[in-house]
Amino acid sequence: MSTFVLVHGAWHGSWCWKRVRRELQSRGHDVFTPTLTGVADRSHLLTPEITLETHILDVANLIEWEELGDVVLCGHSYAGAVVAGVADRIPQRVQSLVYLDAFIPENGQGLSKNIPAERLQDGWKVLPIAASKFSVNVADRAWVDRQCTPQSIDCWLQPSKLNGNQERIASIVYVLATGWGGGHPPFLPHYSKALGQGWKTIQVECGHDVMLDEPTRLTEILVDASFGPSSAA
Repeated sequence: MSTFVLVHGAWHGSWCWKRVRRELQSRGHDVFTPTLTGVADRSHLLTPEITLETHILDVANLIEWEELGDVVLCGHSYAGAVVAGVADRIPQRVQSLVYLDAFIPENGQGLSKNIPAERLQDGWKVLPIAASKFSVNVADRAWVDRQCTPQSIDCWLQPSKLNGNQERIASIVYVLATGWGGGHPPFLPHYSKALGQGWKTIQVECGHDVMLDEPTRLTEILVDASFGPSSAA
């Protein structure tokens, strides 16, 4: 039995993991899918003061207070910056790190160039991007659009503070979703960085929300990651 902590991307919440969570739990694994402060079922807590640091603490504190160890820590999209920050602070708790079509942050840099300026409201709220833009499967698009909520701009503006501990985790996996972006996967530069680092890399032919489009395939990838760097793709 393994322990998984799955962290959603921008505008999403715990809800997006329900299919993968059920599959992992049916195999006997422990699964935690925290909702980050200010979105989804925690949208009532949204304020301009919520930053990347807030979200790193959301996840790090969950791991600490639940007394979790040998965690498979997965971050989707924006949450690549979140899980990198968590793994950098408590690497002793993390067995495997999985970037799911995600940003790989650099120390001292934020994600400001990735803010969709046309989605900015009231100077600090970033409104969700339509599910169709991420090529979410057609059956789920209206549901995803209903579920997504605004997020504070400082989640993108705050620079990552990393000491390099996250890069020393023995098992690091990068999953690239290749079925969106008009034939040019937007996260390809981060996939290329993972290749350059010698990390395990996997491509999945689907839209950006892999957990919704290919939940069974993603479940298999996560279970493989729990066995460490020698496991097959």
